[in-house]
Amino acid sequence: MTATVQRQVRSHVPDEAWLAKQAREEILEPGLPIVDPHHHLWQHANHRYLLDELLADTGSGHTITHTVYIDCRSMYRADGPVEMKPIGETEFANGVAAMSASGIYGPTLACAGIVSYVDLALGDRARPVLEAHVVAGNGRFRGTRHAGGWDPSPDVRNSHTNPPQGLYATAAYRAGVAQLGALGLTYEAWQYHPQLKEVTALARAVPQTTMVLNHCGGPLGIGPYAGKTDAVFATWKADLQELARCPNVLVKLGGLGMDIGPFVAHMQRPAPPSSAEIAAAWKPWIETCIEAFGPDRCMFESNFPVDKLSTGYAVLWNAFKRLAAGASASEKTALFSGTAKRVYRL
Repeated sequence: MTATVQRQVRSHVPDEAWLAKQAREEILEPGLPIVDPHHHLWQHANHRYLLDELLADTGSGHTITHTVYIDCRSMYRADGPVEMKPIGETEFANGVAAMSASGIYGPTLACAGIVSYVDLALGDRARPVLEAHVVAGNGRFRGTRHAGGWDPSPDVRNSHTNPPQGLYATAAYRAGVAQLGALGLTYEAWQYHPQLKEVTALARAVPQTTMVLNHCGGPLGIGPYAGKTDAVFATWKADLQELARCPNVLVKLGGLGMDIGPFVAHMQRPAPPSSAEIAAAWKPWIETCIEAFGPDRCMFESNFPVDKLSTGYAVLWNAFKRLAAGASASEKTALFSGTAKRVYRL
């Protein structure tokens, strides 16, 4: 790839000038109801993505009825016990949800479900923290994500929780995950594809907890995995199919537009890809997930603004609609809204 085409990939900061070069597309199936079950909100020193920015994306043509907020270390409390500081994120997301529910901002119910962080390595001691989140969520708190993404390569950044190797196998962590199930809450599994066997072991060890696999299981395409997409796909597929045998696990279809995945090259083009190009590139991965889990255990996700590194919101959902073009009406309902509504009790 020539130097004139390459762009610096900047973690979590979309290049708006580059995104503006993406060709505008007619919205496919504009009346299809969509629940976006995975997005973030934050105010960083170098990037803002709050309610206004979210609604600019969700209002770009598709019918987004609800969204689910997912942990990203936003608005933690500044003081108090360390384990209770993440309660601030639920308070923040619930405040945004209340703003949205007023109707002043339009028909989309933003943050209708909230997933925040709890240090699940607290084991049984995670329960009072979870209960505090439930109270702070005012009926909207649905579960937690304690990201476990870890890789031995220094070229692969570990998850924002700075997890140790083998986190999912520890007795304390599994006890914390069990507390989620006891309270009727979900567990979001976010790690990288070499760790999928660890997710399977966790799901089998704590079968009473509903688990949602984030971002198709986290296939990597950087560091030692760069240029090895076929080998990554083969390993990922075998491990994903084994994980799908666990009935308590579902999967989110998306997250393949991140700067750690197999399609980093999409971010190094003169202009962003079209929905047809995204659908063609992602098709083997998305179809494998749907075939393994079935539509009733799958849900399309935006993962915005992280996936905004590689595409705009309207084009992304057009790509998903292209990928689901052969599905029946009931299957489309499950993929775009039904599974998410059921799992997150919307």
